[in-house]
Amino acid sequence: MADKDILVVQSKVKTYIKESSGMNTSGNVAPRLSQLVKQLCQQAMQNAQKDGRKTVMDRDFPSLGE
Repeated sequence: MADKDILVVQSKVKTYIKESSGMNTSGNVAPRLSQLVKQLCQQAMQNAQKDGRKTVMDRDFPSLGE
């Protein structure tokens, strides 16, 4: 997978932001969110690997202060 691949559905992000805040969304948002998703996935994969698993689970992702 290339570093430039977009992992988020841009139209969904734009709709969510518009409906939640009335704000518009810059074209640079999807690439940045994809970068963040990739970082979270990398961390989750490392956590699963440390536990000796080949399956990434929800618990492998870091808490974001929910």
